[in-house]
Amino acid sequence: MAYLKPDQPEKVYVPALQKAKRSGEKLVCLTAYNYPTARIVDEAGVEIILVGDSIGNVIHGYGNTIPVTLEEILSATKAVKRGANRALIVADMPYGSFHINADETVRNALQLMKEGGAEAVKLEGGRNRVALVNRLVDEEIPVMAHIGLTPQSVHKLGGYSVQGKTADDAQRLIEDAKMLEDAGAFAIVLELVPREIAAIITSELSIPTVGIGAGSECDIQVLVLHDLVGLTFGRLPRFVRQYADLRQVMSEAVTAWMEDVKEGRYPSDQESYGLPASVKLEEIPD
Repeated sequence: MAYLKPDQPEKVYVPALQKAKRSGEKLVCLTAYNYPTARIVDEAGVEIILVGDSIGNVIHGYGNTIPVTLEEILSATKAVKRGANRALIVADMPYGSFHINADETVRNALQLMKEGGAEAVKLEGGRNRVALVNRLVDEEIPVMAHIGLTPQSVHKLGGYSVQGKTADDAQRLIEDAKMLEDAGAFAIVLELVPREIAAIITSELSIPTVGIGAGSECDIQVLVLHDLVGLTFGRLPRFVRQYADLRQVMSEAVTAWMEDVKEGRYPSDQESYGLPASVKLEEIPD
């Protein structure tokens, strides 16, 4: 078990998020799927690490999140847990892990927590998930809800587009958020929701909202780390601001190393291991 040093900030637990909302403090959440990125993100001071099913897109190269398995999330959560001491670790419940019945949902969530080290789980859906959220919370499993664009519903939604653009759809989102809060969710992700509707939901809930493409009024902002640092391919969503281009940095490093190898500049004598001084080359038999 890892322990924080005396000079490190306190471990983040669910009540800290609610306290931050009451005080008006903005918090941040980033994805991580392995030990090194979890450690970097945690040491940077991010309050929440999401082991997201976006692992399917940015790590495994799937076209969407639907193929992601519980085993893939579980393995990633274990690695993230080893790299993060302070941040609250939230594991996504992938498609199919909470669709059959409540008992199986609880078993899968417990596995993510007992074996993976998750400290909360996230699942997608509005009023259709209220009973599940209630059951999970009753079993002492903290739940982050997720409404708006729910990527696991991409086939039903017909793509990735802003949700809640009509008055009826916006009202339904607001109602869903309140129902999920009443069911016991400790926070709600609002994805691709008009900023005006996200602001209304944020103001009317006592639990934090976690925005992604939902404007600046949300209590917490979340991004996929790979989008943030330039390690994705293709067109970025409109809401992503890229703060680094690690893809270019890595490409240049690999190219420079290849050139040094081909020109005989790598490894140098200083980067190689020689024989001990006590061993003479002429003493080694052919």
